[in-house]
Amino acid sequence: MLAIPDHLHREACQQLPDTQRSQLGQYMTSAAIARFMASLFHYPEQARLLDAGAGTGSLTAAFLDAALQHGTSTAVDAWEIDPTLRRYLQTTLEQYVQRGQGRVTTQLHSVDFIEDTSFAAQTSIGKRYTHAILNPPYKKINTQSRHRQLLRKAGIETVNLYTGFVALAILLLETGGELVAIIPRSFCNGSYYRPFRELLLKQCAIRHIHLFESRSKAFGADDVLQENIIIHLVKSEEQGQVTVSTSHDARFADYQEACFAFANIVKPGDVEQFIHIPTSHAATDIPAVSTHSLVELGLEVCTGPVVDFRLKECWSAQPGNNTVPLLYPHHFSTGQLVWPKLHKKPNALHLLPASRRWLMPNGHYVLVKRFSTKEERRRVVAYHLTPAMLGSELIGFENHWNIFHIGKAGLDATLASGLATFLNSTVLDDWFRVFSGHTQVNATDLRTLRYPSRAQLRVLGERAASYASIDQTTIDQLVAAL
Repeated sequence: MLAIPDHLHREACQQLPDTQRSQLGQYMTSAAIARFMASLFHYPEQARLLDAGAGTGSLTAAFLDAALQHGTSTAVDAWEIDPTLRRYLQTTLEQYVQRGQGRVTTQLHSVDFIEDTSFAAQTSIGKRYTHAILNPPYKKINTQSRHRQLLRKAGIETVNLYTGFVALAILLLETGGELVAIIPRSFCNGSYYRPFRELLLKQCAIRHIHLFESRSKAFGADDVLQENIIIHLVKSEEQGQVTVSTSHDARFADYQEACFAFANIVKPGDVEQFIHIPTSHAATDIPAVSTHSLVELGLEVCTGPVVDFRLKECWSAQPGNNTVPLLYPHHFSTGQLVWPKLHKKPNALHLLPASRRWLMPNGHYVLVKRFSTKEERRRVVAYHLTPAMLGSELIGFENHWNIFHIGKAGLDATLASGLATFLNSTVLDDWFRVFSGHTQVNATDLRTLRYPSRAQLRVLGERAASYASIDQTTIDQLVAAL
């Protein structure tokens, strides 16, 4: 085998400034991951391979290793715009041409992949591929950028380069063509990625999803904190069962897999078409008591209205005359409210016309942090804020909160207590992780969840209130008893 050794990735990366890698959204694929990705393909007699953002060529090398073992002749088209990486890629391709003895041909494209292929993707003109293998760049696309405009012309509406690359590759596949990509899991939910999910599910069948259970281990030394998955798609194939596999990290030492009906991956009737990734059959169904939507409960959820940097003229380091409390997640870093708190951020806002419109009346609210850290055991972390905790008529909720409310005002005490208890349960957190793999908890995610009825939440709230303090075991027992 000539698959690219990992030390060559490190050597190449050392020659790239961190700022350049960040600008290009580059994260290198290890040899072990590349081999696993290549193993998912079916290998016919002839293959035409697309590798966009090819880097040093590790994915192409792994594919060609497997193709040559299967007796497959392959024509490779590889795109890489970085000149440093392109030198390594050129060497890789030349080695496989020599080794293939006529069974491998290659073409290296030193131009921008989106610029080069967006026209072909929107027409029947241009080459089509039997296989695509991708570790695309991860970077947000500016709304007014040329990339966004080119993708939109090709019928692709998305907010990140990685989904743009995958969408183009899908459109460039021939019928029955296969795509394997390692990408962030963030596209699986959230409204921003809904058009991409619609394109993917309309064009392809999902055959296999592999989940790395550690957020930080798929790319080793690279600072990638959201969960990454490997996804295997087949264009225009009828959707069947989906294989879901897991491993803690890129060594695959604890690899496990199971098959799931597609209805467990994309729920029938889900207009958002969230892609769930169950890791066990026990996780395929929502908690038995969860049968109601927020609308049915008469509840709403929004992000915190106060974007602090827009109100700097209203900041107050400490509460004082004519100020109102401003709550951040760090005020609950110990699990309990500590306010005011010495911090670089303000503890209050001066009550001025500029700030008043962003405030909410004091009341019983359920607050959920929008961002969790990798050290936190739970993804969903909820708090019940009571009126007595602050004693102010108005409150400023900073933008890193999700706030459960009724008409921009508080809930009743028992309902709020029950809702917070349910949101902090292990069964809810396990279910949430099935369809959300990044550190952010969006208001859209919380609207999509199903909840116990109002009566059940009140019962839960009454029972939880009978404890002076409540631990995780007790919370889970109370929810299980509903």
